[in-house]
Amino acid sequence: MNMMKSSLTVIALGLSINAGANTLEAARNIESKINQSAQQSQNKIDKSADATLSMKADIEALQEEVKNLIVYRDHLARLVESQESEKSSLSEQISGIKETRQGVVPLMYKMIDGLKSVVEDDKPIKREQRLARIAKLEFMMAQADISDAEKYRRILEAYQIEMDYGTKLGVYQGKLALSDAENIEADLLYLGRVAFVARSLDGQRYWAWNDGTHQWQSLESQAGTELDKAFAMASKQIAPGLISLPVSVNLEAN
Repeated sequence: MNMMKSSLTVIALGLSINAGANTLEAARNIESKINQSAQQSQNKIDKSADATLSMKADIEALQEEVKNLIVYRDHLARLVESQESEKSSLSEQISGIKETRQGVVPLMYKMIDGLKSVVEDDKPIKREQRLARIAKLEFMMAQADISDAEKYRRILEAYQIEMDYGTKLGVYQGKLALSDAENIEADLLYLGRVAFVARSLDGQRYWAWNDGTHQWQSLESQAGTELDKAFAMASKQIAPGLISLPVSVNLEAN
């Protein structure tokens, strides 16, 4: 009887141990699942946190880009405003240029006419050459391939040449029309627009231009010494010095 109780006790103890072992294993399984679940939850939290930080960084980058775009937009707006202002200024300048051109072209024709009047009323110093220059200017005015600026420059250049005739001492060789029937080759000398004299090529005859009669007037032979000196000085054969020349000025023309 006692032996049977002992056997039952052992069986009960065994069952109890087995039951405890099963309970412990179950507890461990539950703990393992809890830990896995917790780890998974933590992983999700970590991923969510990383995603949040990444989104925050993206948002900050987008905000900075928006600021930059606003600055650039304002910059472009100022450029457009400046360009519109420049466009208006250029339009005004173009309009002014057109008006200036309309005024300059008639002025150039008047300047050429003025040159022609000067040459016609002046002593006949290189007259053919000067009239030929004016004829070139008149022809130039009708040429479309020459700009108005270049035309104006050439006219001013012609005026400068005419001014030089009024201030310089010069000598050249040319035709001398003594009368309708007599034309001779002679040496001619001018001192500005004050004196204009001539000497025959053989150095034996002398003349002076008379502004009153618009003709050559014969000079006495004693004037030859001073005139020869003037010719030598103009040809740079002697040093500059005092010279005496017959003067003729048309007071009515002035």
